[in-house]
Parts: sequence; C-alpha cells; structure tokens
Amino acid sequence: MVTCPNLMGSCTGCGKAVYGEGRACRAMGHLFHDTCFTCCVCSEKLTGKPFYTVSGRIYCVKDFMYPGVHPSSEVCNSCGFLLMDMVLQARGKSYHPSCFCCVVCRQSLEGQQFTVDAESRVYCVSDYHKVKAPLCAACREPILPTEGSQGSIRVVSFDRNYHPECYRGEVNLI
Repeated sequence: MVTCPNLMGSCTGCGKAVYGEGRACRAMGHLFHDTCFTCCVCSEKLTGKPFYTVSGRIYCVKDFMYPGVHPSSEVCNSCGFLLMDMVLQARGKSYHPSCFCCVVCRQSLEGQQFTVDAESRVYCVSDYHKVKAPLCAACREPILPTEGSQGSIRVVSFDRNYHPECYRGEVNLI
C-alpha cells in the first residue's frame, strides 16, 4: 500500500485529491482546493473572504446582494433589493423597515397605522386624509377628521361636500 504525504482528502468542488495545507481551505465542514472554493456566479476565489450559501451554491457578497441571482432570494417590494436582516410584512408583501413608508411624507410606517389608496400607494393616516379628503364646496378646504378622531364629519347635499359649519342649507332652484 502506497501512502501519499500531506494528503488531506478529496475536494468537495472537483472531487480530486487535496495535498498540502497551503493550497486548501475548509468551509461549511467541507474541504476545498483554494482554486475550487469560488463564487458560482463570478468565480471569485473566496478563501478567507465572507460568502453566502443558498441551496448548496456559494456566492460572494457582491453577487449574493443582487436580486434574482439565487433561487430563494426575497426582495423588498418597494426598492427591489434583497432582504437580509429585518423584514417587515405588510399587505402580504415583504419590505425593508425603512422602505415601508408614506408616499407623501416618506416617514417609516413600521409599527404605525397606515392606509392604502385604490392604486395600492401607502400613506400614513394623516397624509391620507390630507390628500384624499373631499373638499368643502363652500370654503374649498379639505374636510379632515377632528384631532384624535379617525373619521371626518361632513354634510353631503346635491353631490357636494361641506363642513358642518360651512353648510347653509340654501338651495338655489332655477
């Protein structure tokens, strides 16, 4: 029986024998040649560098960050970039907490009440009322909820909206 000096085992990447410590690395409990431990997208050598693994495939940090590169990537519904740490779930979709914000004031809505318009745009409650509130036919100001209230009070007459204090009850018949 012949023994080979410095034989460390077989490379997980190529299956060939690995000789000598200076040309090999261990990662994820497996042995690799330095030349075989590479990013599956760009072939960058990853020995001594940070990397990610998804479904047995190895990625450098740069390639892992691009959406659509690996099969199980979850991307933010707002910005389209990968969700790596904190994920906010709202409306059945995933977001970076900083990306889930009001379309008007751009304030984060993490942990806040929000509402959505017919085009699926997200608003803080205050801005939604300011943008979507009906205008008073008398004073032309928006009819907003009173402070601390979630709803507004308005008078509707002949398909026109009025603040209660602006409505005069006058009817002009021609």
